[in-house]
Amino acid sequence: MITFLIRSLIFLASAAVGLIVANLLLAGFHIDWRDWWGFVLAIVIFAVLQSVLAPWLARVAQRNAPALLGGIGIVSTFVALLIVVLIPDAGLSIGEPVLLTWILAPVIVWMVTALATWLLPAVFLKKKVEERRDEN
Repeated sequence: MITFLIRSLIFLASAAVGLIVANLLLAGFHIDWRDWWGFVLAIVIFAVLQSVLAPWLARVAQRNAPALLGGIGIVSTFVALLIVVLIPDAGLSIGEPVLLTWILAPVIVWMVTALATWLLPAVFLKKKVEERRDEN
């Protein structure tokens, strides 16, 4: 149970980092910082959608279009972003240049989230290993 909780927190943190990086890099990607609750809502909704959509889309692609399996992460990121943007209180919006932002945002969020999901456990495990060494 603790492992599940830690993995969930790491995935939420990686989603937050991905959304923040997209906000910093893309002029049309906007996080409403005045309403911190909206951003937390956006992170949670995005992370849950990613967790559900990626395996589901992978199964659909495997049955119907196996050539698309490699792009499932970006497609599920796009769909999750689309749903989060459509929720009015989620604190996330996409503006001008719309087409460029909709193309680049999923790629950036997907790449950063993937890297963060890979690197954050290493950081936490390193701290845990150092703590154990200090105890002995």
